[in-house]
Amino acid sequence: MTHDDAHVAAGSAAGSEGPEVDWEALQAQAADIMTRAYVPYSHFPVGVAGLVDDGRVVRGCNVENASYGLTLCAECGMVSELAATGGGRLVAVSCVGGDGQPLMPCGRCRQLLWEHGGAECLLLTPEGVLPMDQVLPQAFGAGHLT
Repeated sequence: MTHDDAHVAAGSAAGSEGPEVDWEALQAQAADIMTRAYVPYSHFPVGVAGLVDDGRVVRGCNVENASYGLTLCAECGMVSELAATGGGRLVAVSCVGGDGQPLMPCGRCRQLLWEHGGAECLLLTPEGVLPMDQVLPQAFGAGHLT
């Protein structure tokens, strides 16, 4: 699947609340972008794809730097694409490692997902699909700053 085909079904599933997510397609998008990761130091590529509330899919891959602390996680790239292409809210996210299998985001990236998707944003984890309020319980967010 190419990035041009990157619309994944979102809408109410019959008899359930929340989005209907084509997790296979979302994971394939994450695996595709993961192949573009720049990882000359760790050799640990990561790709992420997120379904936006308007049906778009935004993606990112990790980009390392010789100064390891300045490395950009895949989720940073995805959130940058989200902002650059019109904003919106993340509905569902798939993050994968070099083997194409689900990978848990790091702490900083969990905060990014919370900020741009909130408690109801769904994350495909190694243990299945979980809402962000289970991935990042008692999260700090924008509401705490008002």
